[in-house]
Amino acid sequence: MKLVLASHNAGKLAELQAMFEPLGLQLLRQSDLGIGEAEEPFRTFVENALAKARHAARASGLPAIADDAGLCVQAFGGLPGVDTAYYATQFGYAKGDANNVKALLEQMRDLDDRRAALVSTLVAVRTPDDPEPLIAVGRAAGEITRQPRGSHGFGFDPVMFIPAFGKTFAELPVEVKNAHSHRGQAARQMSELIRERWLA
Repeated sequence: MKLVLASHNAGKLAELQAMFEPLGLQLLRQSDLGIGEAEEPFRTFVENALAKARHAARASGLPAIADDAGLCVQAFGGLPGVDTAYYATQFGYAKGDANNVKALLEQMRDLDDRRAALVSTLVAVRTPDDPEPLIAVGRAAGEITRQPRGSHGFGFDPVMFIPAFGKTFAELPVEVKNAHSHRGQAARQMSELIRERWLA
């Protein structure tokens, strides 16, 4: 079964393909099919992921899967949330992981409440009008460090401290991080949902 991934990210494709391979699913990147990116006008991960999945399914004629993910900081009322990728631009920096981390540490400099969670929401649809989309949510809760630590991963991994490991995601071996990350959790849930609902 072929499934279109509503993303241009090669790393995301490789990560999800490895998890879905045992189901006999082949993931195709929407950019490889000449499909452009969908609008993401919504304020929740699930609405944006659903919009992206429907867009990819409509343009390809195939089932599609999309994810929307971000950082939710307790002291900021859950923000930056869906604006995570552009977080640094709110403070005059260029878009990018390193600037996002820099801006976050500056904004949290005087805060003692450093609780935060990385959230990934995966949505899969059989058709653009599928009335029963599959929805899986992964959440990795921890605390924002005061300095970046570790050299693995990307995004906020160097400042996302996971108490259960006593380390940031960037300090963990890649396979350990992927097994416990927000995206890893969501992908495992989604694998189960596809197996139960679509392949049974």
